[in-house]
Amino acid sequence: MIDLTTPDLYLEDIPYDTLDQLRRTPGLVWHDYPNTITGEPRGFWAVTRHADIQYVSRHPEIFSSAIGHSNLWDLEADALEARRSLIDSDAPDHTRLRRVVSKAFTPKSLDKWEGATRDITAHLLDEFAVRGGGDWVDLVAAPLPINVILAILGVPRADADFLVELSNYLVEGTGDRPSLAPDAYGNVTELRLLPFASPASHALFEYGGRIGAERRADPRDDLVTQLVFAEIDGEKLSEREFRTFFQLIVFGGNETTRTALSQGAIAWANNPEQWQLLVDNPGLLDGAVEETLRWTTPLLHMRRTAAVDTELAGTPIKAGDKVVMWYAGANFDPEFFPRPDQFDITRTDNLHQSFGGGGHHFCLGAYLARMEIRVVLEQMIERGIRLEQRSQPTRIASNFVHGIASLEMSATQA
Repeated sequence: MIDLTTPDLYLEDIPYDTLDQLRRTPGLVWHDYPNTITGEPRGFWAVTRHADIQYVSRHPEIFSSAIGHSNLWDLEADALEARRSLIDSDAPDHTRLRRVVSKAFTPKSLDKWEGATRDITAHLLDEFAVRGGGDWVDLVAAPLPINVILAILGVPRADADFLVELSNYLVEGTGDRPSLAPDAYGNVTELRLLPFASPASHALFEYGGRIGAERRADPRDDLVTQLVFAEIDGEKLSEREFRTFFQLIVFGGNETTRTALSQGAIAWANNPEQWQLLVDNPGLLDGAVEETLRWTTPLLHMRRTAAVDTELAGTPIKAGDKVVMWYAGANFDPEFFPRPDQFDITRTDNLHQSFGGGGHHFCLGAYLARMEIRVVLEQMIERGIRLEQRSQPTRIASNFVHGIASLEMSATQA
């Protein structure tokens, strides 16, 4: 069996054949994976079926996010606490954190940013079209989501490149080839205590702390102000919680949509009949957004840890066992998606798991990501832009993010 945790494996795209083999194997398959703290052999249960991942996601009392975090690797007790964020929490901590911040991520709160998203998208696509194409990641997929999330946060757009740089280094931290020195960006914290074991986390914490302090002194109509003053039943975010949340928003609000737009460009270029179908039938736009998300699976996995002895898919699971949900397995599960290997924007009930399998950890930024993808597709149709792939993409060596570093595309206009 291929080792799913090998970062270099994903330089050739997601190993769909291996995930299919795991899905077709009765029960769950145990995947060997050494304990990174002790070096002792250990592993995890690989969960690849849509129904099984949905069950794990919707039963946090059985499959915990807090006991071992959502990281694939193991962490010491002090690192667990230092790295803990919303996605690494269970009730009641998760409930409190989500209640404090959820109002800022409702459709009503985010709808007011659609105009800004359209303006940013229009500028990027016009420049891309004038050039006749180029690196789709550098010119569109990367700058769009980071500039949108910075506008929402209230962060200067001049800092976009810096925050993309930090986000890139966080992705690098999910692989096995980090290039940053431990003291980069003035970091003095042990790497094992930082999210992604990266000094870029320190830089984001410091940056977020400065912006938060500025908004406490000078409130504005932006998300940072909402977060620093958010209060439910007297509960506010602590300074550490705010900084951690700021980093989560920058990474999640940037990287997930960037990956969906990058991988989605390949899907649209390689399925021109589907693009023409969308052009001729604008009513299929929502379906096109959902199929783009299913097909691209921006985040590859999340981990849970069994809180009690239990059973899944007929397989006994012991308390303390790691259970890893491979979302690309679920999104291509033929038991749930007819003809999963076909990119089909006419799918109905497209309940993909690109935002998780449901439950209380469903992605807070799902509505924003959908809105950004929809706006890009609308603006491309409006401009008559069609994409043609010039070369193979340069993929990122990561077992966590289905990322692309560069992707040369031609832009033709009708």
